[in-house]
This record gives sequence, structure tokens and C-alpha cells, in this order.
Amino acid sequence: MKRMIPLFITFASGFLIIMSFFIPHYPVGELTNIMKEWYMVVAVFAMILGILNLFKVNAHKLIKLKPGWWYALILISALIFMVIAGWIGGMEEGSWFDFLFKFVYTPLNATMFSLLAFFVASASFRAFRARNIDAGLLLIAAILVMLGRVPLGNLISSYLPLIQSWIMEFPNTAGQRAIMIGAALGVIATSLRIIIGIERSYLN
Repeated sequence: MKRMIPLFITFASGFLIIMSFFIPHYPVGELTNIMKEWYMVVAVFAMILGILNLFKVNAHKLIKLKPGWWYALILISALIFMVIAGWIGGMEEGSWFDFLFKFVYTPLNATMFSLLAFFVASASFRAFRARNIDAGLLLIAAILVMLGRVPLGNLISSYLPLIQSWIMEFPNTAGQRAIMIGAALGVIATSLRIIIGIERSYLN
């Protein structure tokens, strides 16, 4: 019985959400709006539980002085400081929270994404080795796109920017759409497995 109740709630919720796309009127549309409000409440509590779990795991690491405990200290200190800054000073422009977000969090975030450029360059170096026809085509397309996007490519040939634009608009767009279609089909399949009750890993 304890397993059947969550399965029934999942099935009813998923079925109503699907039906709302076909019957947006009363009562299905009204029930769907109520469920969306419930979702926001559940998401907030899930975020609170995630923060508490993060605090618990890192506090345990800090108390036991496990390797990397100083990272846990920095994380916990930053978490507490940001909460206090937002609670006391508010989050409007010019507040301490806004200052920390703009001049601490944003630069750190930019630094993290900047480091990805080196990983991308390393992966590209390995992928662009023309060991077969597919890798050779990828290498040629990458060279044409990179040359077409810089002024040097226009100096070499006026056709390079046009070729770069064609690659980005047609083959690249087709590939992106194929990936999105595949991802959407995967989401649909996984959602149906959860709604029907085949996938029950969330009950463990």
C-alpha cells in the first residue's frame, strides 16, 4: 500500500499534465494550475532539503578534518554569509547580496567556464585527429568555421565567411535538431515509464 499510493499520485499527476495540453479548459486546466502551484511549494522544500544535506555533508567533513576540509569551511562560510547578507540587507540593487553576487559569484562563475575552454581545446585536439573519414570531415568543418569567423579568413578568401555561415545554418542546425529530437524522445519515454509505473527508482 505504501508503494501504491506514490504510484497512483504520480500516474494521476502525469495524466492530468498530459491532458491539459489537449483539454486546457475547466476542470482539467484548473487542476493543472493548482498542481503547478503545488510543484513550486514542493520545489522550495526540496531546495531547503538540498541545502541542509549540503551543510550536513560538509560539516561532517569539517569536524572530522578529512582531506579537503578547508573547501568545506569555505563553502559553509560562503553559504551562511550569503544567507545573512540576503536576509538582513535584502537582495535589491546596491545591497551586500547584490555586491557579492556581482563581484564575487559572477567572476568565479566566469572563471569556471573559462577553464572549460582548455578542456574543449584538449578534447578538440584528440577529436580532430583525422584517423577516419568522419574525423576528417569534422576537422575540415572545424577549420573552415574557425577561419570564417576571424578577419584572417576573409583575407585568405572572401568565400570562407560564406562557407562558415552555410555550415552553421544547415549542417550544424540539422545536427542540433536531431539531438533535440532524440533528447525529447528520451524524455517522453522516461516520463511514460515513470507515469505507468515501470520506472520505480524514485521509491527507493
